[in-house]
Amino acid sequence: MIRKELGLGLLLVVIAAITGAINPAFLSLVNLLNMANLIGLFGVFALGEGLVIITGGIDLSLGSMFALLGVVFVDLLTTYEVPWPLALLAVLLGGLVLGGIQGFLITRLKMQPFIVTLCGLLIYRGAARYYTSDSTRGFGYGDEAATLSSIASGNLAGIPNTFILLIVLALILGVLLHRSVYGRWLYAVGKNEEAARFSGINTNIVIATAYIISGGLAGVSTVLFVFYTNSVSPSSFGNFYELYAIAAAVLGGCSLRGGEGSILGIVLGTALLQVLQNLVNILGIPNSLNFAVMGTVILIGVLADQQLQARRRRKLALAGVARTAPKSTLVQGQQGASPRGADALPARTGDQA
Repeated sequence: MIRKELGLGLLLVVIAAITGAINPAFLSLVNLLNMANLIGLFGVFALGEGLVIITGGIDLSLGSMFALLGVVFVDLLTTYEVPWPLALLAVLLGGLVLGGIQGFLITRLKMQPFIVTLCGLLIYRGAARYYTSDSTRGFGYGDEAATLSSIASGNLAGIPNTFILLIVLALILGVLLHRSVYGRWLYAVGKNEEAARFSGINTNIVIATAYIISGGLAGVSTVLFVFYTNSVSPSSFGNFYELYAIAAAVLGGCSLRGGEGSILGIVLGTALLQVLQNLVNILGIPNSLNFAVMGTVILIGVLADQQLQARRRRKLALAGVARTAPKSTLVQGQQGASPRGADALPARTGDQA
């Protein structure tokens, strides 16, 4: 994984240098801080998506989850005038519950993650549109949750709080994934779920907790995006954001087959994705092609992963042939020995058999 991360970091630097050479405004402080804010916004829920992908699953419901949790959050603050700490807690618990439901359906009822999360995508979006009668929810001109708004959209020493939050969460999840038993269980389940189960790992709990963590991070991202846009349109809020998360995870080295990936790689993948988006804007490519660029990035990432997997299998096969070569030579030598020499050896029961 270290090679992947180094290569991804080098690619990020090269693309940033090329973009800065095309348009020096790319390297301006204002643009860099804006990109840092976007990296923080998209990176938080990309971390959760990455954990799910490492288990060999996928979560297609993130964008619709944002819409449902977003309209509920705004309504709690404006319509019901709930104190913002309670509203924040409700949204975070809502994300955990939705993730837990999906994890239950996948592990206990043995449903495919693709089907479960695809249904979640449709159900959450439909519920959000029905709840609001397909109307936009916003804060208006009030000062609802001014403290939380300043935290979510503010900065510390000029650095956006969203980027700082991403770094903190990345450090926590990095320790969880790379320095804990649970992290090793995640990789084991992603590599071979059946083998992990036979080795004594409770695979159902491991997979379900990955979806719960993803749902909780989706709740955090919902709050950040609500204060970033100051309004929630249930038909478009968070639309296709799951694609950003999948693309960031794939670019960061997470294999869609499961069992591979790192937190640093996901953060670098998110940063690379935002740099590419900025490059698209600088080159004057229409915004309508953003999704085409996203699909191309995912396709290239999957193709690269397939090539790396094939190369690794060839290396393992060659290594196996090299290990068995001396034994084959010895067998050939014994077959070419004279019968008289063989008869001169002392007879044993195993030889007679």
